[in-house]
Amino acid sequence: MTLKVPPGRAGRLWLRHRLAALRRGLAVLDRKRRILRQERDRLMRLAARTGEEWEAACREADTWLLRASLLGGRRTVRLAGGGPLAEVRVEWIDAMGTSYPGRSAFRPPAPVASPPLTLTAALVPAREACLAALRAGVEHAVAAEAARIVTAEEAMTGRRIRALRDLLLPRLEEALAAVELALDEMERSDGARVRRALAAAETRDRSGPAQQ
Repeated sequence: MTLKVPPGRAGRLWLRHRLAALRRGLAVLDRKRRILRQERDRLMRLAARTGEEWEAACREADTWLLRASLLGGRRTVRLAGGGPLAEVRVEWIDAMGTSYPGRSAFRPPAPVASPPLTLTAALVPAREACLAALRAGVEHAVAAEAARIVTAEEAMTGRRIRALRDLLLPRLEEALAAVELALDEMERSDGARVRRALAAAETRDRSGPAQQ
């Protein structure tokens, strides 16, 4: 990217404004990255915990499904799976301009009023264990997706900071240094011309009466 710096003192003022704005932007981005990093760490711990809970709930559901299958047969278990569906709602939250899934609400399906099959002793607890596994799976999916989004945003913010700090900031600083050096040289040159002009005027003033 080529910097189009206005000439002279206007260029110095332009560069100083750009540098001040860039440094403020870097400070904001750095704060955003710190907040996102803390939230990323929290969400990753949450995703790990909910993942373990989901796996444990799935093992429990498998155990009860096996018992129900042994007592009533696999056909009974398959037919018992019909009926209303569970309802899941996910609330999205925002951190430093980044939206990601936050809390989830799980509403289990309403129990069937008159089940068409003869219930075995294990079918009801098997149903509850499956619902618990489904609820745990929803919570883990929400936490894992939130961790993924925040991790990606934190990484992208870091790339922006590095690009601004390592590429644009040095170019603006170098351009400002060059403009200030040129202005200093111009001011010294102007000062030297003024001093020569004053010296010449004084010489003319002193030599004028003597010639008369």
